[in-house]
Amino acid sequence: MTLNAREQQEIDRANTSGLTPVLFVHGLWMLASSWQPWRSFFEDNGYSTLAPGWPDDPETVADARARPEVFAGKSVKQVTDHMAGAIAGLTRQPVVIGHSFGGLITQQLAGRGLAAVSVAIDSAPFRGVLPLPLSALKSALPVIGNPANYKRAVPLTYAQFRYSFANAVSESEAQRLYETYAVAGSGIPLFQAATANINPATEAKADTGNPGRGPMLLITGDQDHIAPPAIAHASYRKQKRNPGTTELHEMPRRGHSLVFDSGWRDVADVAMAFIKQHA
Repeated sequence: MTLNAREQQEIDRANTSGLTPVLFVHGLWMLASSWQPWRSFFEDNGYSTLAPGWPDDPETVADARARPEVFAGKSVKQVTDHMAGAIAGLTRQPVVIGHSFGGLITQQLAGRGLAAVSVAIDSAPFRGVLPLPLSALKSALPVIGNPANYKRAVPLTYAQFRYSFANAVSESEAQRLYETYAVAGSGIPLFQAATANINPATEAKADTGNPGRGPMLLITGDQDHIAPPAIAHASYRKQKRNPGTTELHEMPRRGHSLVFDSGWRDVADVAMAFIKQHA
């Protein structure tokens, strides 16, 4: 996948700065722009940041809603390879921070030895992570409930977004988040995650044993419906076998929107503290 002009510009800026780069990976139903408060926070603290989109992502929510079909057909490996391509253009190994499916992709990039430090937040599960909480299944049903959605781009209704992402915030904030951030998402990754433990060739897997993985922090919201704490704890049990540092932090009273709702700074502070200790 070819990097677009914005992504290449951000890589060049990071290289020119001489600062430690921090690469952000968004998940399904979001765009790279959802990371802007985090980017400002990290840049104010002496890092250079970049936020590649998934392949073919529009740059704005308005454009994404006008052309939802562009999200269709994107698989986990395509996105991970796209992020790896961005990292290949950097002169310094980056810190990688990802949310939701971006958290899974973060763990894959770390497993490839491409991250100096990694932070996976409310990560989607990978092969070998066995828990399937009912709330996670309910959150995925709008997509995996119809096999025809495999190669489609599927938007969430407000009610679906409220349950899956914004269950731990007020109704007014949930409405604001939906109107500000929600876009369609590719169906393929959800099918890949749902079948990971019965498909040995799945793309939804991570190399947890690579000694070059580097320090890793897993963060989970204790009220998350899409990726409940049971998934994070099972992922942690896999990752902690790695010789690198592995830590798990559970955020109280937080749902899946924790990286872009009004409490994002609390999560960013936890990530920043870990990165400063280990980068």
